[in-house]
Amino acid sequence: MLDIPVIRWGKEYDSMEKAPVVHFETGEELAKMGQANGGLIKIDMKKANRARATLREFSIDELCEKCATAADYFMNAELPLGNGTQTPEDFCRIQSATTGLPEHMCAFNMKKNAFVMTKMRDVLDALTRGLPFDILTRGYGMESRGVTVSYQATTPVLGAVLPNNSPGVHTLWLPVVPLQMGLVLKPGSQEPWTPYRMFAAMTKAGIPPEVWSLYPGPRDCGSAVMETCTRSMIFGSQQTVEQYHGDPRVQAHGPGFSKILIGDDMVDRWEEFLDVLVDSVFANSGRSCINASGIWASRHTQEIADAIAQRIGPVQPKLMTDPTASLAAFTTKGVAEAMNNQLEEKLKEPGVTEVTAKYRDGDRLVEHERHDFLRPTVVHCTSHEPFLANSEYMFPFVSVVECPQDQMIKRIGTTLVGSAITEDQAWAQQLLDATHIDRLNIGPIRTMALNWLQPHEGNLIEFLFRNRAVQTEAPAAH
Repeated sequence: MLDIPVIRWGKEYDSMEKAPVVHFETGEELAKMGQANGGLIKIDMKKANRARATLREFSIDELCEKCATAADYFMNAELPLGNGTQTPEDFCRIQSATTGLPEHMCAFNMKKNAFVMTKMRDVLDALTRGLPFDILTRGYGMESRGVTVSYQATTPVLGAVLPNNSPGVHTLWLPVVPLQMGLVLKPGSQEPWTPYRMFAAMTKAGIPPEVWSLYPGPRDCGSAVMETCTRSMIFGSQQTVEQYHGDPRVQAHGPGFSKILIGDDMVDRWEEFLDVLVDSVFANSGRSCINASGIWASRHTQEIADAIAQRIGPVQPKLMTDPTASLAAFTTKGVAEAMNNQLEEKLKEPGVTEVTAKYRDGDRLVEHERHDFLRPTVVHCTSHEPFLANSEYMFPFVSVVECPQDQMIKRIGTTLVGSAITEDQAWAQQLLDATHIDRLNIGPIRTMALNWLQPHEGNLIEFLFRNRAVQTEAPAAH
């Protein structure tokens, strides 16, 4: 059986405490995971400065090249994992078995991570807006326009408290090592596989292992990472996001409430965009913060909701090994039932109608002994007022909301990805000015179609570096 250790600055640590990692369907124990604790992390963080010093022995360009090599290993190599090894097929199999994501979706997320690693130089060039990389290494330098600029690193390492069952989020922390900062990760208990495999791939590619720490463990590990790292990411609920709102040390990632807004100039042609609407809701089993949870239009909303429901309502759970499986399982008993109960309660509000029930053979909630599924659900809302008009769930759920175009921007609330299907330039400018929309697509673009040369939930460079003034000589007399 796999025995996976804690990693303390690149070195394996065999902890006394170990937790089983089990197959969500059978309960079979797949691995034993070493358990760190908050005290151990606080001791280790006294050495955090060494990580940046070690990585600055390489140029950013060199680290980007090593990342591209690591991407190939991540995708194709048999890599060490604890007391054993892991092939790419093993990776997809065990990730699916613990997270409830179908194996082919695990393979897709693998490719996404590898793509970002392969294109790392382009990603960093875009995020730095073409800044010479040596300025980030030295702390200051001369821009091509002859101006001295300074970017000071705000931290030697990035800490991250990673989620249990969302393998798609790892692209957010991958650029940290080529930016010459270490990684201090608390992996999710059901999804340690990506961080451990990426650690092995980067190490094999020649990146010093001592810039990594991996601390699986109980909740106090996450608290210790957040407390001791001067810059950290955390993934959680809306409550988590609100808890850290305004804290410059923390980038909190939660529900996206991503939406598609159809303009009055295009809504009569809505059938042309049906594939975009369906894919935005349904891709990756609707689990991502970049899946659309709302579609807003001023008219034809009942027809739009019905057309989407016809496409996704009949979908049923399949085996995780089935290449056509499109629904992820809820691996913690009670979670799906609680969501289903809330949905049933909120569907009683005035102006809300479920549209999928008539196309679904059976109940929304499909229960098994150790896991459950929620089948796709489309609701129609006659206004923005019902609770479900702006809700998000971890399965394919969407509310189709009837709302006048001139009210949409004011009513949609915080939106991670907003795709506006319109050619109305005046409205497009209003959308560009709306500060509560993070990523804006103008045109029939799927909400999950991300360009990795664009910032996501804030620019990582601005989070990890501070732009300040540095002078090496007195300025000219005024």
